[in-house]
Amino acid sequence: MKTIDELLTEGVDGKRVFVRADLNVPLADGVITDDGRIRAVLPTVKALAGAGAKVIVASHLGRPKGAPDPAFSLLPAAERLGELLGAPVAFAQDTVGPAAHAAVDGLEPGQVAVVENLRFNPGETSKDDAERGGFADALAALADVYVGDGFGAVHRKHASVYDLPARLPHYAGYLIATEVGVLRKLTEDVKRPYVVALGGAKVSDKLAVIDQLLGKADRLLIGGGMAYTFLKAQGHEIGKSLLQEDQIPAVREYLERAEKTGVELVLPVDTLVAPDFPDLKTKAPAHPTAVAADAIPADQEGLDIGPRTRELYASKLADAATVFWNGPMGVFEHPDFAEGTKAVAQALVDSDGFTVVGGGDSAAAVRTLGFDENAFGHISTGGGASLEYLEGKTLPGLAALED
Repeated sequence: MKTIDELLTEGVDGKRVFVRADLNVPLADGVITDDGRIRAVLPTVKALAGAGAKVIVASHLGRPKGAPDPAFSLLPAAERLGELLGAPVAFAQDTVGPAAHAAVDGLEPGQVAVVENLRFNPGETSKDDAERGGFADALAALADVYVGDGFGAVHRKHASVYDLPARLPHYAGYLIATEVGVLRKLTEDVKRPYVVALGGAKVSDKLAVIDQLLGKADRLLIGGGMAYTFLKAQGHEIGKSLLQEDQIPAVREYLERAEKTGVELVLPVDTLVAPDFPDLKTKAPAHPTAVAADAIPADQEGLDIGPRTRELYASKLADAATVFWNGPMGVFEHPDFAEGTKAVAQALVDSDGFTVVGGGDSAAAVRTLGFDENAFGHISTGGGASLEYLEGKTLPGLAALED
């Protein structure tokens, strides 16, 4: 895979460079609540603009249904990108139409434009190769060169990720090069002990990666909503806690495999419960109670790992040489249920090993809870992409950048 450094050596002065970024930032009433993904693409955009390229930044945001929707406009992201660059950024109100062409035609060397949400066009996510290819053709008409730097989207077979690179000279941006380098450290010549902490709501989202890690990791720590399906599979009552009953057979099989292969699969020993899910808007006190993980009352819902589990997980992370963490330990958005996630994050900060925060809610939690991002070895911008890479899948966006 060719990198942006090779492109810069070849020269980009005056060339139109299409940068497929990941500006899929969380918004609340049109205001960005976490600009981490915008900041992640800055090195690539700055390097290209500094070398005289006419930079066209494109991304998706949310899940609009193939048509314009003001709630998913990239305008706030474009404005924030301009603030971070310290320079004006042109914004096109369409993807490949007159506004996009006018914005690109108006660029001088070293200037940047952002086109509107790619998913406003049905061709971006279409499963029909011809429809997707048609949109890729239209995007290719805007540019001379393609730079892939939207790691959070490389597991999608979408027009701007998979089809467009085949139509232009293509290179990997700094973010993708960094992300791939980190993931190789988690899959090739891994330093041990290798500990993986998995959380989040649904065990179904993590089954494939657990399947792979049972043959590679030394320890798996399970938290979040998914932990209750594991506890149920062990025969424990879980009250009103989140349960994916259809996943119990698979979970039982993984528990048996872990025991046979000597992988230490660690589950919560206690949990914080409350009668109802907390109000995340008002953050009203939920008055949680800590109970043993095998004694959750029928009228209570587990919402975070408990104090004994926090200590246990910190001890299991203390000697790790390599750590991968994906998924919060509880409902970290509410202060009453943030301590479990905070404890795992702090254990990574305290670790002398190579620590990777696997994107998504974990990355958001790190920033929300006030941790210094530089205290971790790497914070990924793509939770889903990271997991699929660890599952051993071929990621379409990375395959498209290979020559």
